Amino acid sequence: MFVILAFCYTEFSMIGFFEIVKDRMQLSQQSREAFRAVMRYKSLPKGFTLVKPGSVCNALYFVERGLTRTFYMKDGKDVTDWFSMENTIACSIISFVSRKPDRRGIELLEDSALWALDFRDMENLCYQYHEVERFMRFVSAYGLLLVQQRFDDLNFASASERYKKMLHNQPSLLQRAPIGMIASYLGINLETLSRIRAQYIY
Repeated sequence: MFVILAFCYTEFSMIGFFEIVKDRMQLSQQSREAFRAVMRYKSLPKGFTLVKPGSVCNALYFVERGLTRTFYMKDGKDVTDWFSMENTIACSIISFVSRKPDRRGIELLEDSALWALDFRDMENLCYQYHEVERFMRFVSAYGLLLVQQRFDDLNFASASERYKKMLHNQPSLLQRAPIGMIASYLGINLETLSRIRAQYIY
């Protein structure tokens, strides 16, 4: 069962979220207060399903602490599509934007602390604050860019290149995620992953 913290705690805990926003644009104090009023803090256990496969993704989740996995089923196999860790967003961006069900689900691989922004609240903020609208346009565009990069990596990069990119961008994954999920994420089997890993052990 998740816990929603009292409003008085948000000033401290949303620092990470506002730091990420600040990297893209400056928000006015009024917009920051509007975000604080609608974003909800959730403390959830390992194994909790944030988004069920085949459903509409109704929220953006900013990961303050923990690790999530985006996955789907293909030919009876569980496929890991994405990992989201601290200071990143977990979301099925296509479903969130289109309001249509997605085959992908999102689950927690660790006990996690997240900030949730509901789609309806996001729409209201965008209507009220132009800078929030611009930021959400950036989030949507950036999410779709990541989808395209993911497609290109799986189709045009070698297994070794994909592993090297993961080490550069998400080095802690090897200690935090099951090795089978990492192999699935990289689009390779366990034997190939073991062989590639051996090349990076000195």
